[in-house]
Amino acid sequence: MKHAFEQKVFYSDTDAYGVVWHGSYLRWLEMGRVLFCEEENLSLTELKKQDVVLPVVELKINYKKSAKLDDTVKVLTEVQDYGRFYITFHQQIVDESENNVYIDATVKVVAIDESGKLYRSLPEQILKVVEKNVQKKEG
Repeated sequence: MKHAFEQKVFYSDTDAYGVVWHGSYLRWLEMGRVLFCEEENLSLTELKKQDVVLPVVELKINYKKSAKLDDTVKVLTEVQDYGRFYITFHQQIVDESENNVYIDATVKVVAIDESGKLYRSLPEQILKVVEKNVQKKEG
């Protein structure tokens, strides 16, 4: 499943020239992953209560084009891959028509407890969501 949401570019998202500051894209990517999980009934708050957190361990971003003040961008998020310990998301930030790509990113997260210890495998409730979404993508 590919999750999408739209975000208007506000003045606080831009630099002095009205171009989106690179850090704003990171915040929108994070919002995309959180909203993806929420749409799949996977509450990050509930996971934290169960001593499971999902930190980013690898982030690869290709900046392709700059969004500007007052643009509306669309953030697309999907599971690209997963393994025993990790999930890799593919994310893009595009214009409203999805014809122009501003950002193309892959983001890898792992499951750890709050002390920082890596789980030996993804917790079951996370694994179910990931498997379902990879099968949907392939099928």
